[in-house]
Amino acid sequence: MAEQRTDTVRSPLDEVADRGGRAVERVRREGWRAGRVRLRQWEVTAVVAVQAGLAAALAALLAQGVLGPGAHVFAPAAAVGTIATAIGQRARRTLELLVGVGLGIIIGDVLRFVLGSGPWQTGAVVALAIATALAVAGRGGALVGQAGGTAVLISTLAPMQPGLELPRIFDALVGGAVGILVVALLLPINPFRVLDRAAAPIFATLTEQLHEVARALSARDADAALRALDRLRGLDADVGRLHEALSGAEEVVTIAPARWHRRAQYHRYARGAEHLERVILYARSVARRSVTALQYGEPIPAQLPQAIARLADAVAELRREGQAVDDPQRTRQWVLESAELAGRAWAEGVRSFGDAVITDLRTADSELLRATGCEPDDANRMVRRAAGAGEASVRPPVRGHLPRRARPASVARARRHYRRARSHRPVRTSSPPSR
Repeated sequence: MAEQRTDTVRSPLDEVADRGGRAVERVRREGWRAGRVRLRQWEVTAVVAVQAGLAAALAALLAQGVLGPGAHVFAPAAAVGTIATAIGQRARRTLELLVGVGLGIIIGDVLRFVLGSGPWQTGAVVALAIATALAVAGRGGALVGQAGGTAVLISTLAPMQPGLELPRIFDALVGGAVGILVVALLLPINPFRVLDRAAAPIFATLTEQLHEVARALSARDADAALRALDRLRGLDADVGRLHEALSGAEEVVTIAPARWHRRAQYHRYARGAEHLERVILYARSVARRSVTALQYGEPIPAQLPQAIARLADAVAELRREGQAVDDPQRTRQWVLESAELAGRAWAEGVRSFGDAVITDLRTADSELLRATGCEPDDANRMVRRAAGAGEASVRPPVRGHLPRRARPASVARARRHYRRARSHRPVRTSSPPSR
C-alpha cells in the first residue's frame, strides 16, 4: 500500500521553477500586448505626419497663388500648428490662432499710432497684447502666443515694411482652413483606432490586477493584494489619455463627413468609457477591502475570489466584443456569473470587510452591465437576481416548506366555547321611553 501512494511533497526547486515559468509567461504576454500597442501608435503617428506635410504644401501653394510670389511662411506654419495640435483640440486651436492674430494686429497698430516705434514701445505693445489675450482666453495657448508674436511683428517691421496686416491675416486664415480641410476631408484619422490605443492599457491593467486580487485572496496574501491596489491606483494617467482620445474622436466624427456614420458608435463608446471609469473605482475598493479583510484574518469563502476573477474575465471580454462590434452577450454572462458567485460567497459566511468586498463587487458588476448598454434599473435588477440565485443555492429558503404549527387543543376548545356562548346569548331589546 505504501508503494501505491503518490508523493505530493514538492521540493523548493520545483516551486522556484514554477514561479519562474509563470513569470516568463507573464513577460511574454505583456511584451506581445505592448508590441501591438506600439504598432498602433506608429500607425497614428504616420497618419499625423502625412497630414502635416500635405497641409503645409497646400497652404504654401494656396498663399502663393492668391497673394503672389513671396515668402508666405506663416500660412504653412499655421497649417502645421493646427495639425500638430493634440487630436481633439484642432478646431479650437485654429479659432484661437485667428483670434490671436486679430488681437495682435489691432493692439499693435493702435499703440504704434499712439506711441510711435521703438524698443520701449515694442515692449508696451507686447505687454498689452499678452494681457488682453490672457483676459480673453483665461489661460495660455495659441491665442496668447499668436497675439504676442503678431504684436511684435507689427511694432517692429511695420514702420519699415508697410502692409503686413493683410498678408498676416490671410496667412492665418489659409493655414487654419487648410489644416482643418486636411483633417476633415482628405486624410481623416480613424477615431476608433485612437480610442482603442488609449483604452488598451486600461483594459489590460484592470483585467490583470483583478486576477491578482483573486489570487491574493485564494492564497491569503495581503501583500499581493496591496501591490495590485497600487497598480490600480496608477491608472489615472491612462484614464486621462482616454479622455483626450474621446475628445479627439468626437472632433473627428463631428467635422469629418467620412466619419459621420460612426457618431452613434462613438456615443456608445463614450458611455461605456464613463462606466468603465467607475468600474476602476470599485475595483480599487475591492482590492483595498480585500487587503483589510486578509489583514484582519477574516474568512474568505472560495467563491469570493472566483467572483472577482469572473469580473476580470468580463472586463477582458467587453474589450474583445467592443473591437468586433458584437452584441456583448458573453460579457453579460460573465458579469452575472460574478454576481451569482458573490451571492454564494455571502451565503457561505463573511464578516464586515468581506461583506464590503461583496457589496463593491456587485456594484462593479452593475456598472459593467451598464457599460454594455443596459439601463440602470435593468442592470441592478439583473445583478440582484443573479446574486439572489447564488444565495439560494447555498441557503435554500425554508419558510415555505415548514408545516403550519398546530394550535394547542386547549386554545381550540376555548375558542369553540366562546363562539358557542356568543351564539346563545339572548338579544336585548330596548324598552320605549316612558312618558
